[in-house]
Amino acid sequence: MDLLNTLVDKGLRREVPSREEALAVLATSDDDLLDVVAAAGRVRRHWFGRRVKLNYLVNLKSGLCPEDCSYCSQRLGSTAGILKYTWLKPDEASKAAAAGLAGGAKRVCLVASGRGPTDRDVDRVSDTIKTIKEQNEGVEVCACLGLLSDGQAERLREAGADAYNHNLNTSEGTYADITTTHTYADRVDTVHKAHAAGLSACSGLIAGMGESDEDLVDVVFSLRALDPDSVPVNFLIPVEGTPLAKEWNLTPQRCLRILAMVRFVCPDVEVRIAGGREVHLRTMQPLALHLANSIFLGDYLTTEGQAGKADLEMIADAGFEVEGTGQVTLPEHRVTAGGGGCGTHEAADCGSHEDAGGCRSQEGAGGVCGSAPAVTAAAEPRTDLVAVRRRGAGTDLAPNA
Repeated sequence: MDLLNTLVDKGLRREVPSREEALAVLATSDDDLLDVVAAAGRVRRHWFGRRVKLNYLVNLKSGLCPEDCSYCSQRLGSTAGILKYTWLKPDEASKAAAAGLAGGAKRVCLVASGRGPTDRDVDRVSDTIKTIKEQNEGVEVCACLGLLSDGQAERLREAGADAYNHNLNTSEGTYADITTTHTYADRVDTVHKAHAAGLSACSGLIAGMGESDEDLVDVVFSLRALDPDSVPVNFLIPVEGTPLAKEWNLTPQRCLRILAMVRFVCPDVEVRIAGGREVHLRTMQPLALHLANSIFLGDYLTTEGQAGKADLEMIADAGFEVEGTGQVTLPEHRVTAGGGGCGTHEAADCGSHEDAGGCRSQEGAGGVCGSAPAVTAAAEPRTDLVAVRRRGAGTDLAPNA
């Protein structure tokens, strides 16, 4: 049985592929790309049909972060010309959220820059969550506030938060090359705190920061072991004024292979195409809907995204449908199990962190049907596709939704 048939069979059984199989997906040639998309698409449709969940970001507090994450335009020392403002009031945040919900989003993601919230910050966000929930029936609310202290996740849950996002971003082995002001273990601890509080855990990665295939597989296997309900896949937006502004390592084909690999490793989890899809997938965005079942609508935290109307047209033209508020995102077995990530630990053989960081050898990890790995030139910089957000939250201009 060839690689793709094996991966489809495992995906339909919620069985974890081997590291060699995951690496082999990343090593496939461009000639085999449509076969890879079709195979991963079978797994995606099995668990999620043709539904696409829409999420909407609201940046509650922008800029002036004390952390030094190299990819972030809000980082310490950033010279990026982004919007900078302090906390939005609950009514302001709710008004911003309403625009995304009117555009078809069913989840609002409340994000604030900083290392982590103070107890007063948690009170602010709790008031905002309550306001949004009171004014918008059936909305899901996810908070993303940085590293959590003991008891804060429980307070957010009591306020009505449904989920908490905290990404691993990159592999444990390369984390210190990207960020020095906190550790990979700090991020893992926050995801555990969200789980323990009964929040739906959301944790993902950023591709395109100069990492190797092994690094990508390491972080995705670590995510599977962490067991989140949602895995956002970000593609680095190289913003001028940040240390990674010159990192243009992605092609649309590589982005699709990365999404396919994530789908095979996490078959029944919400895979979300997050930041950078317009910049790196470009005209191949519709193909990515065959791999991921969730996207962000409109703009991102500090940069502009595709027009919301164009997002909706893309979904319809590709033969998919927007997931309604009355529809449950996750497969029934995950809902009845009370959450979890890429299948329950018992049924899905998730493995431990130690297992997920095993042999880095690529022996036996060739492409589909013995094809040679692709030699793809790095993408030409498309700085014309990177625009700093000047509308929506923190401004007097209408948002993109």
